[in-house]
Amino acid sequence: MKSYQLIHQLISLVEELEAENHSREVSIQDFTGFLLNKVGDPTGNNINNEVRFGNSDTTALDIAYQLDNNISRLFVFMGRYAKSYIKKALEGTSLQTTEDFTALAILLTHNHLSKSELISHNLQEKTSGTEVIRRLIASGLVRQWDDVKDKRSKHIAITAEGKGLLFSVFEHTSYVGKIITGKLTVAEKFTLQYLLQKLESFHLEHYEKKTILNKEDLKRIASETIPA
Repeated sequence: MKSYQLIHQLISLVEELEAENHSREVSIQDFTGFLLNKVGDPTGNNINNEVRFGNSDTTALDIAYQLDNNISRLFVFMGRYAKSYIKKALEGTSLQTTEDFTALAILLTHNHLSKSELISHNLQEKTSGTEVIRRLIASGLVRQWDDVKDKRSKHIAITAEGKGLLFSVFEHTSYVGKIITGKLTVAEKFTLQYLLQKLESFHLEHYEKKTILNKEDLKRIASETIPA
């Protein structure tokens, strides 16, 4: 049975709870509170259920399974899964990367943007963002023109061809959305959406204000996120 280890751990936890309560019979409510306290203890030992990790360095595992680090690692994995799915949805089109797709989708919702605005909205560095725009223009999916007031600035907008391409791939990217959320219930999806939106608001503010530029900024911002 694949869940044997988990069952053994639960039994051990029940025994620990009973020992704390001596002869009093404990309830499911007691165990729920006890378990949440265990899970929420940042100094507690975490269970290694990550198939990618071995067990040759317990110190590294303890670091990886610290709550914040574990969430960050899972975010990275989710992003990679999503990127691979979107890449498949774009097969057979002139869109080469997920950034090409998201840039074009952003332009679809604006009459026009400056290049720098699009790069910022697409959360990209200037160099990589400029390359994405160059590809879209070369493919005829985006057009550009000089800013009337500032000749150094270029404005860009999606073309009819770009709109047609986007709507042709939306069906497949919708499949991607359903796959990414897996078998979560509707209630779980709403909860996840709420939490992700809360995180998006936090990170977008730091991104727009450029508050994290080096290691010292990482340390400073991290210290400010500790709950009171």
